[in-house]
Amino acid sequence: MSRQAARVETLFLHEGQGEYLVVAQREGERLFRAVLDLKETSAGPRPGRFRIKTDSDEEPRAPEEFVEIARRAERIRISQQTAERARAELQEMLSGYQLEATPVRTCRLCANQWRYGPITEETAIKTGTEYICRDCATRELERELSFSGGFSGAAEERLEELLFEVGDLDRIVDLLQGELDPELTKFDEISATTEDIPDVPVSDLSLHPDLQALLEDRFDTLLPVQSLAVEHGLLDDEDQLVVSATATGKTLVGELAGLNRLLRGEGKLLFLVPLVALANQKEEDFQAEYGHLADVTIRVGASRIREDGVAFEPDADIIVGTYEGIDHALRTGRNLGNIGTVVIDEVHTLQDPERGHRLDGLISRLKYYTEQRQGGPGGTQWIYLSATVGNTGTLAGVLDATPIEFEERPVPIERHVTFADGQEKPRIENKLVRREFDATSSKGYRGQTIVFTNSRRRCHEISRKLDYSSAPYHAGLDYGKRKQVERQFAEQDLAAVVTTAALAAGVDFPASQVIFDSLAMGIEWLSVQEFEQMLGRAGRPDYHDRGRVFILVEPDGVYHGSMERTEDEVAFTLLKGDMEDVIAHYDADAAIAETLANVTVGGTAAKRLNDRMLGDIPTKEALSKLIEYGFISGLEPTPLGRAVTTHFLQPDAAFLILDHVRKGTDPYDIVADLELLDEEA
Repeated sequence: MSRQAARVETLFLHEGQGEYLVVAQREGERLFRAVLDLKETSAGPRPGRFRIKTDSDEEPRAPEEFVEIARRAERIRISQQTAERARAELQEMLSGYQLEATPVRTCRLCANQWRYGPITEETAIKTGTEYICRDCATRELERELSFSGGFSGAAEERLEELLFEVGDLDRIVDLLQGELDPELTKFDEISATTEDIPDVPVSDLSLHPDLQALLEDRFDTLLPVQSLAVEHGLLDDEDQLVVSATATGKTLVGELAGLNRLLRGEGKLLFLVPLVALANQKEEDFQAEYGHLADVTIRVGASRIREDGVAFEPDADIIVGTYEGIDHALRTGRNLGNIGTVVIDEVHTLQDPERGHRLDGLISRLKYYTEQRQGGPGGTQWIYLSATVGNTGTLAGVLDATPIEFEERPVPIERHVTFADGQEKPRIENKLVRREFDATSSKGYRGQTIVFTNSRRRCHEISRKLDYSSAPYHAGLDYGKRKQVERQFAEQDLAAVVTTAALAAGVDFPASQVIFDSLAMGIEWLSVQEFEQMLGRAGRPDYHDRGRVFILVEPDGVYHGSMERTEDEVAFTLLKGDMEDVIAHYDADAAIAETLANVTVGGTAAKRLNDRMLGDIPTKEALSKLIEYGFISGLEPTPLGRAVTTHFLQPDAAFLILDHVRKGTDPYDIVADLELLDEEA
């Protein structure tokens, strides 16, 4: 039996350019396609010409063959797109052979391509004034995506999901042009959550009278994360790892412990943060809030050219410092006095590929310092703070601290995704900033925005293109300018700040909206931790009803030739990603650098310092390399080794400097070469 003589499940008829298209189908597969012309007879319309279509030609067949096929068909369908007159003609012709046909809603694009594509209310996709099937809509979307640039599989999958959800191809295409339809851009919503934690009244705390009075003037009860910490021994000298979302009050946990011990004469408070901008803000906050109770000083890292970092008061009651600033003090033998409490903010920095090993080493060296100073372990309380740790229990075990994990989010956060190239993004950001600043929350605050981007130059470029008042904010600005921006934002004189990583770790801007102009910081893609930390800046319980996050994705976008993934791939990885475990990763140079620092601070105790770090350091191999490089003699640093560790140099950087010094190179040229070396690394 020929293919067209086989059993036909569905015979589909559709009007096309003055003739009728015929498609025979069985079990979803097309058996053949043909063209049918009708002729008028005394008995009514009847088949005139019938031609089977092949890939390159037509095969004329007897009109009676069409009638045979129609009689064998289990069902006959006529597309509703066929004009009413033509439908009536087809049905009259079929009824002449005692055959019935049902008009059905079908996809015109399918019919034009000789396919039977029935559609329903659930499967129809609107485009212009008509509806097409999902398969054709997907093909049309893929064609649009090819015009817009290369999209990753994850981005295409997301857009197809949206297409099927909203059933409108034109709206999805508009989304590719940067339109901000919230129904389309919204990826998900992280709900506000509350945990049933019994409130601890401030009046029930047994604090030093001065601190007790201060807190009672400010609060009636502690926030839930603070209550949890108190219940688990915060005021009984227990070391704690406190993991809680941004704006839940975890910073006060460290302040409570440190100030209480300080005022009771049990040692000063050392409060450590990763960035200078954060140290400046925290020192200013401490001066304003506790300056009448204690002396406050700041210690940040020294530059490679000037020793500004040593100008601080080590005898102060409260020392606010960067990790590198305090580590520099240890490496140079500075006396930090009797430390009662160490608070390490943003402790998830331990997993940072560049700085994680330094924080790991600092914790080990600082514990060694406090133990030597106070005659053994147990004299100093350690509080570690983070909003983003995936393995809280494990990390707490390694740090020998009690885990305090609080997963409440004070306000809901909507997360939105839209697509645009780098030139188009500022236009979208301007629209978002305007829309947010024009809205006022139920608490009476206008919406304000943080725009995160990947370079200082881009900060200024975006800020210039925003209609409403805004300012760039990054580590390249002087202290006075940064404080001015912080003050203007707090007073709602700015609709937006445009920043690099300086804000991600916690500078306190009460923003209702966060926009990701880029998912890179410098030339590296964000980690899930960094992404969560940054989006967590959106929405504050005392200011806003909700937070909004907009991720502007450049299809096929990269910011450096070394990036293997594209921005749209990264976007959906971050949105769907689980929080990564905090694990310190070391390469050989990092192991050598930390061992040298541990020799400098601990001498013969260097192996003990290495052994209690999170990272696995092959001490014997590292010591062998240090001797080979001339950085140590026995278990003492040589003058060269001391210079290397004082300035946090990697071995290759140290040898580059030595070579330049021997050649009499200008110091500023040496610094330029060091920066180039950093980029190449």
